[in-house]
Amino acid sequence: MNFIKESYKPKKIEKFVQNYWKKNNIFKTTEDKNKKKFYCLVMLPYPSGKLHMGHVRNYTIGDVIARYQRMLGKNVLHPMGWDAFGLPAEIAAIENKIHPEEWTKKNIEYMKEQLTQLGYSYDWSREINTSKPEYYKWEQWLFTILYKKKLTYKKKSIVNWCPNDKTVLANEQVIDNKCWRCNTLVQKKKIYQWFLKITKYAEQLLNDLSLLKKWPKEVKKMQKNWIGKKEIIEISIPLLNKNKKIKVYTKRLDTIMGATYIAVSKNHWIATKLKNENKKNVNFFLFLKKTKKKETNNVNIDNYGIKTEELAIHPFTKKKIPIWIVNFIKENKNKKINAFICTPAHNLKEWNFAIKNNIPIIQVIKNNKNKNNSIVLKKGELFNSKKFNGLSSEKSYEKIFQELIKKKIAKKKYIFKIKDWGVSRQRYWGTPIPMYTNKNGKILSVPEKYLPIILPKINNKNKENKKNIFFLEKNRKILIEGEKVKIEKDTFDTFIESSWYYARYTSPKFKKGIFDLQAAKYWLPIDQYIGGIEHATMHLIYLRFFHKLLRDIGLVNSDEPVKNLLCQGMVLSNSFYYKKKDGTIKWLPKELILVKKNKKEKTKNYFLNNGQKIINAGMTKMSKSKKNGIDPKTMIEKYGADTIRLFIMFSAPVEASLEWNESGVIGSYRFIKKLWKIVQKYKNNENNHINFTTKKIKNNDFQEEIKQKVNSTIKQVTNDIEKRKSFNTAISKIMKLVNELSKYNIENEKDKSTFYKILLSIIKMMYPFIPHVCFVLWKSLTGKYNIDYASWPKNNCLKTKKIINLKIIIVIQINSKIREKIKLKKNISEEEIINIAKKSKNIKKYLKEKKIKKIIYIKNKLLNFVI
Repeated sequence: MNFIKESYKPKKIEKFVQNYWKKNNIFKTTEDKNKKKFYCLVMLPYPSGKLHMGHVRNYTIGDVIARYQRMLGKNVLHPMGWDAFGLPAEIAAIENKIHPEEWTKKNIEYMKEQLTQLGYSYDWSREINTSKPEYYKWEQWLFTILYKKKLTYKKKSIVNWCPNDKTVLANEQVIDNKCWRCNTLVQKKKIYQWFLKITKYAEQLLNDLSLLKKWPKEVKKMQKNWIGKKEIIEISIPLLNKNKKIKVYTKRLDTIMGATYIAVSKNHWIATKLKNENKKNVNFFLFLKKTKKKETNNVNIDNYGIKTEELAIHPFTKKKIPIWIVNFIKENKNKKINAFICTPAHNLKEWNFAIKNNIPIIQVIKNNKNKNNSIVLKKGELFNSKKFNGLSSEKSYEKIFQELIKKKIAKKKYIFKIKDWGVSRQRYWGTPIPMYTNKNGKILSVPEKYLPIILPKINNKNKENKKNIFFLEKNRKILIEGEKVKIEKDTFDTFIESSWYYARYTSPKFKKGIFDLQAAKYWLPIDQYIGGIEHATMHLIYLRFFHKLLRDIGLVNSDEPVKNLLCQGMVLSNSFYYKKKDGTIKWLPKELILVKKNKKEKTKNYFLNNGQKIINAGMTKMSKSKKNGIDPKTMIEKYGADTIRLFIMFSAPVEASLEWNESGVIGSYRFIKKLWKIVQKYKNNENNHINFTTKKIKNNDFQEEIKQKVNSTIKQVTNDIEKRKSFNTAISKIMKLVNELSKYNIENEKDKSTFYKILLSIIKMMYPFIPHVCFVLWKSLTGKYNIDYASWPKNNCLKTKKIINLKIIIVIQINSKIREKIKLKKNISEEEIINIAKKSKNIKKYLKEKKIKKIIYIKNKLLNFVI
């Protein structure tokens, strides 16, 4: 079809091009050892029902990179799939009275259609769905292998419990003590949970951050803080009148001379001894009861403790230090770190406890006031510390440590903030945990031949327990080795599915194992991964953890899963609301808002039809809850997919937030039409050489000048895309080149040839951004359907000669105001330019009878007379 004869009609050409790609399997990928591979991956979406502009931005970035890398001649893997399990699907299914599988399937179909409309170059033959048994079978298999390697365990532990969603939440899913999804106040609950020993890999996860040279510094910093490695000093202190020592810990050796008590947890051996020796100790059991209440119900019972009869001897002052059982020591994975030497003047928790329980407070760090019983948290100069007086906190730390080493009573240890990953979820729509309990009560992993353990079919018409009809049965039994056994009732945290999916993409149809080892060896690690920075401390840590697990069981041969990470910014849009009588906020879509301006057209007021005044909350992240989302489908219908892609990539740097502005979309649409018309005019004048514009440029050097601009633009654009990932500046440079080309006249065959080559270079550079348009323009110019296989233009693609008489425009200013523009030869001397400017009629009148105080000159650009 010859589209170029008509005006630009995006809907028509995009459908045609998409059908061509699909029919010819243009983006299907196989391993090819003769080509350099490039694995480009965007974080897989949750099938919520509709794409939002955040999705569009993420996937457009990935598609631009994938298309660019193909043009470099690389074998590109660019897959797509669905993170299909999860609580939202289950809740939506309950609300809509359908099975979550059916709800998920419909959403996937709709979202896949949207992705296709946007022209993304995915290899759909590699599509995965994490809720399919053929996928989660291998997740179950992997868990059983990890169980055999003692990297998983089950224990009763206190968890974050959402009473509304009736499931456990990870620490990261609790925000301000509320559920991240439904905003319900989280409770503490003690239940059996399965855990993965991520803490065993804490040191590796921390140290290997140094391998991630091309990850954003902010992400690495966030991971480092989340892993939270801290040095702690262990000191063995003797107990009074006993041939026994107590091991205590501190992070602030500089304050040790201010120690006034030792705090131990309820699990410490001193507490156990007290419990065993005096079972009728009412105060102790009251303490245990209150502590349990605090742990399970978030009740604020702080600074409560019991003073024991035990006394320890301070390692320097030799003073007696009382030992208290306290409730402010959190349970550490290393339960032995459960006693601390306390310096209340320099630690907030220890200070609060001391104040409530009348424990002495001794300051040892100077501040401006140093009032008694006040707290000094900052480091500084020591006093009240005998031989350590006058030392800074930093210098005293090492000196005190060396003194303790000489006494042979201290050593350094390290603790981590990161905790083992609780992976049990008490919901139906997830991967069944492949563990069972036999008739003897022994917990065992399901043998591989019985995998996958498939979710049971549930009749959603069940009249009983309507709200929770999708819960797994508590006593579900299956047949294993001829014995009916009780299968684990919980399902996996869905973060597990998204922690290894990238490896399955290398061979998604493979049936003999979790993935084909040779395919994984060829494709991994990921060359470019794209997703939001909000995933830094959950998904991206879990992804790295799983890759190390896969490595240690011999399935992959690299230490890290991702070479390059790009975190795109959010998409923002105006949001509007009003406050209801009960104080709650009602968010409203923009379509319902009436805008009224004052007389000066500056201040805007917002109303509803009924006169209700509306508040403009400004640019906020697009979300369903705030009703400020823009439907990509509507925008595609109006302007075409290429326009949306171009706007998304041009409007802001990828790491920055993008403010949605329809006027910017219109600008992108106009640029595409401009490029379309240039090609259209070239085709119309292909045989008769009629000038494109009435402006005639007869300078022989102009052709050489624009050829040099083309070569320079290619070089800059290549650097922007390849190294800087600065797509908006790359597009800007191409746009400038298009504007230059629009001034160009075809006057002879040489002009025609040059114009043709420049057009091809521009279309190639624009292809990753607006592939449908470029496909059609390429076909029109070359007669071939092969831009998808075209190579990226080289920066010396147009041979140029040395330009002798190249003209430049010099801006002439008077007191920084533009008064004249003069066309002159390039590299003319400053003195000549000044003389020419002074003779100009426009400049003469401003300089007449004026004294020139200063002349500012910027080579080949600007001359400013200061008078």
